[in-house]
Amino acid sequence: MRQELLIVKASGEAAKFSESKLRNSLHHSGATNEQIDNVVAEVSDKLYPGISTKNIYKMAYKLLRGSSRPLAAKYNLKHAIMELGPSGFPFEKYVGEILRYQGYKVKVGEFVQGQCVQHEVDVIATVDHLQLMIECKYHNLPGTICDVKIPLYIHSRFKDVEAQWLRSSINKSISYQGWVVTNTRFSDDAIQYGICAGLKLIGWDYPAKGSLKDMIDTLGLYPITCLTSLTKHEKKILLAKKIVLCLELSNNQFLLEQMRISPARIETVMQEARQLCKHLNGTGTTLV
Repeated sequence: MRQELLIVKASGEAAKFSESKLRNSLHHSGATNEQIDNVVAEVSDKLYPGISTKNIYKMAYKLLRGSSRPLAAKYNLKHAIMELGPSGFPFEKYVGEILRYQGYKVKVGEFVQGQCVQHEVDVIATVDHLQLMIECKYHNLPGTICDVKIPLYIHSRFKDVEAQWLRSSINKSISYQGWVVTNTRFSDDAIQYGICAGLKLIGWDYPAKGSLKDMIDTLGLYPITCLTSLTKHEKKILLAKKIVLCLELSNNQFLLEQMRISPARIETVMQEARQLCKHLNGTGTTLV
């Protein structure tokens, strides 16, 4: 049976191939039942014992891209987030933009004085009577896990900053919260510590409701690295200009013209970017 075929995960672990997981990931990207059936059938014919999940993904992505660029872009989301590096700053800006779209006032890469020492904080976000200190743990390798040392370290920094904020704030009704956001996963110990310490953890698929993936899909704020119609070099140029959202690109065609991309390709890129943005939630509702 095909389900008994052993494949190799990004972590190096062996696992049974699951057709249902492949179907679910394709369905999540918005593919139709017919498109899903076609991709699954072609991928299944090319499977062999020990094939990596990375190669399975590549086959499915290539087939989906031939059918629909926007669907392939959504299917590519997890890998696209990992292309926001290597410095990590584009990921910090991306997290900031997700919060900004939900109505937060956002500052990225701020130096903040704690009670004991000064800290560089990735994102500070404020809405109503809540102020967040957010640390972004970006990884560009699949299978990487944030262990308990990460929230332990971040929580100690947050408490130092919070103590200073509480002492110096004029508005005593403001409450403060520490967050850790990662594009990968947290270990069980890290999650347990976060819950116990009151430190909010947001991972690729954690928590079950309100994960990073959920927020991106709900808001429709896809990164430019999703786009199948741009080369890696072109994406790097845009990231260097601090353009991280397809939404930003869809409203600024001149950015592509400055890069001397041909008019025909510009039309292809803009069409893909706009299709990814067309279902944006325009209410600015806070989801987290």
